[in-house]
Amino acid sequence: MVFFVGENYYSHLHRTVFIVKKEIVLLLLCFLTHASAIAQSRIKTDTIKVYGNCRMCKSTIESALEEKGGIISKNWDPETLMLIVTYNSSKIKLKKIGKKVAGVGYDNEYATAKNEVYNKLRSCCKYERPKK
Repeated sequence: MVFFVGENYYSHLHRTVFIVKKEIVLLLLCFLTHASAIAQSRIKTDTIKVYGNCRMCKSTIESALEEKGGIISKNWDPETLMLIVTYNSSKIKLKKIGKKVAGVGYDNEYATAKNEVYNKLRSCCKYERPKK
């Protein structure tokens, strides 16, 4: 049995396939845009006061914040004592960032370093600890 299909059939089929492909591409584009917007809403930048003195402190404070753990960027300024940190809030919370910094000996507004950790800091890095 042989069917003969006219030229209009193939033309119609081609248009239909093109329209379906176009709709799939638009749907995919909408999905990716939405996913990107959700991811962007989880990216936050905050400023934390971190006590310290010098460039050695800067290196230690910034090294405490691993980029693979949700930290995107970090910059501690020894003059202002402010740590500017950009992070993914779905992976790490601000309080945990403060605990990580305190874990290497630096008091901050979210956590206090243990005395034994603070006492191991180099003499140039020992700062006047805030009163509780």
